[in-house]
Amino acid sequence: MTKAERTRQFIIEQSAPLFNTKGVAGTAMSDIMEATKMAKGGLYGHFESKDALSHAVVDHCLNTLGQKITTQLNKHKSAKKKLFAYLDFLSHPENPPLQGGCPMINFGMEADDTNPAIRQKVKQGMDWSQNLIASIIEDGIASGEFKAGWNAKEYAIKFFALMEGATMIARVMGNNTQLNTIIKMLKTEIEEQVA
Repeated sequence: MTKAERTRQFIIEQSAPLFNTKGVAGTAMSDIMEATKMAKGGLYGHFESKDALSHAVVDHCLNTLGQKITTQLNKHKSAKKKLFAYLDFLSHPENPPLQGGCPMINFGMEADDTNPAIRQKVKQGMDWSQNLIASIIEDGIASGEFKAGWNAKEYAIKFFALMEGATMIARVMGNNTQLNTIIKMLKTEIEEQVA
């Protein structure tokens, strides 16, 4: 990595918690300057605009979340344990994997009507997550761990939507009661599909 690439990455990493917490619109260049201890000219030397930086930050947040999920899943061999690990990984929204919470929820809600480029990035993250869940189920069906009639793609949509919604509810309510209920329901449904 060149010095310029390292500086660019540093700016992204220092800015990510700001954008993921305050949103794109709510994060000012002065916030970024304070977090990076860089002058505005130095920042603009690496990113032509706050918009360009926000796009890089969204990519960074989504990639980091994906890497953390993958790391947790790779600790397990069985499909059931992988699905349970995915649920457990997201079971503590008061202590989220990324500072500020789930970037798909945060950036998705902000960008759905205002920023098509960020909306597209979040959509890709959502597609990746649902495809990952479906592929775990499909692997479990192929290995005989899960029943053959389980519709992996449909269940992945349900799994993902319930977890994202329950995470948002937990953050707003300030407790995990509903989230824990959803996790328990999903784990029960997964157990019912074990062959």
